[in-house]
Amino acid sequence: MKKLILTSSGLDNKKVQEEFLRLLPKKVEEIKVLLIFGVKTEEEMFYVQESKNELINIGVLEKNILEANINDDLNSERFGNFDVIYFCGGNTYYLLDRIRKNNFDKLIESFVKKGGIYLGVSAGSIIAGENIEIAGWGSEGDKNEVRLKDLSGLNFTDIAIFPHYRDELKKEVEEFRKIVNYPVEELRNGEAILIIGDKIKKIK
Repeated sequence: MKKLILTSSGLDNKKVQEEFLRLLPKKVEEIKVLLIFGVKTEEEMFYVQESKNELINIGVLEKNILEANINDDLNSERFGNFDVIYFCGGNTYYLLDRIRKNNFDKLIESFVKKGGIYLGVSAGSIIAGENIEIAGWGSEGDKNEVRLKDLSGLNFTDIAIFPHYRDELKKEVEEFRKIVNYPVEELRNGEAILIIGDKIKKIK
């Protein structure tokens, strides 16, 4: 049974934290988290550190956070067993391109298929959908600098996530809804979509 928490900004909302802790198969201090990110600047690394701090603040031991920088040529087998995948944000096209080149897409798909918990943040949430078309949409969309042609996502859900939503972006979201035949869910920072099997719940 799939277990997804698709967020706009991670575990910065107490309600999202509570839902995450409820999903865990063991005590929080016993779980191992695979933190996937692809950073190129110090500013991006700052957000990765924030994600780590959020996990530590809810009880995850720092030694149990396994870092996977997909800029590197990683051997996915070296990470061993883990209970949660935490996929950070960034440029969606770049991240999807890198996980394919590092075969991390296969690792993530296998993990989720076996019932592992997937927590996406921003781009990490978009990638969980059927495709990432929404990533480049609107005034604040990502640039496809890697010229990615195959925009297929990991296909864990047919919902397209529009992260970092604000009222002034409403028109852009509505325009996107009109041209696609799948559900679109806008998420403000602090909000999340919880998907357990076929059950879907929005957390505000």
